[in-house]
Amino acid sequence: MPVRRTGLWLVLCLGLGWALAGCSPAAAARPTVVVTTNILGDITRNVVGDQADVVVLMGANADPHSFGISAKQAAVIGNADLVIHNGGGLEENVLNHVEAAAAEGVPALKVLDAVEPLAFGAGGPAGGAQDPHFWTDPSRVAKAAGAIARSVAEHVDGVDAGALRSQEAAYVQQLGELESWMTTRFSSIPDGQRKLLTNHHVFGYLAQRFGFEVIGAVVPSGTTLASPSSADLNDLTTAIRAAGVAAIFADSSQPERLAQVLAAEAGQDIAVVPLFTESLGTDGSGAATYLDMMRTNTERIATALS
Repeated sequence: MPVRRTGLWLVLCLGLGWALAGCSPAAAARPTVVVTTNILGDITRNVVGDQADVVVLMGANADPHSFGISAKQAAVIGNADLVIHNGGGLEENVLNHVEAAAAEGVPALKVLDAVEPLAFGAGGPAGGAQDPHFWTDPSRVAKAAGAIARSVAEHVDGVDAGALRSQEAAYVQQLGELESWMTTRFSSIPDGQRKLLTNHHVFGYLAQRFGFEVIGAVVPSGTTLASPSSADLNDLTTAIRAAGVAAIFADSSQPERLAQVLAAEAGQDIAVVPLFTESLGTDGSGAATYLDMMRTNTERIATALS
């Protein structure tokens, strides 16, 4: 058992009691993979299966840009066998803890590096920085699953590499089926109506993969922490009128007030449609898993734009 995990195990056992915590040498030795976002957490669980405990820091409907971790969660990161994080500035308040753990020898996987990331583009949000929202393209999620499987096999002792490859292959097959279904469902949208307007820049990968045009975003940034200026909103209103936008897609976990104001200002019949963009939803929401989330979003986009 690595020294850093032994310390945390002793603290938990002494603080909670041996019987209550189920603390035993066998239980303490079970490997732990810590994942920052719940989307990556779901992908990781599908790949890892029962090979290790997967601890996901962010709960349902969390905003990864504003999410902050507790002291207990910070300790779990520091004692993990592997930390998996998105990268690209998505987990703005968690990265320093990941970097601190990595400096102490905890292996860390930045998934964005494995998925051929897009830039936001010249003149786009963050001045052309990498777009972290790769999961809107299932083919890139397949690349992420492969990177996760390889990293777990390399860094987590005691896992069955063959089982990891088998679980990865099964999940990648589901992702392929998802992408095929999305392509078919989106084909119902006429070419002239394949235009996306969102609450912030989050669908660049989906637009590239499935042939959409991104008209703009209510918040002209890749993060929910930014705010639009009056000039930004005026420019976007002009773009909406020129493009004949039919819907504004707002994140289901964020207030829709700005999107509603913008729709009214444009003076057109524009629907404001909630999507799950940066976080999974609760059980029963239609977005409790990554596969469910993408099917729900696809159905809502296709319905709104057809």
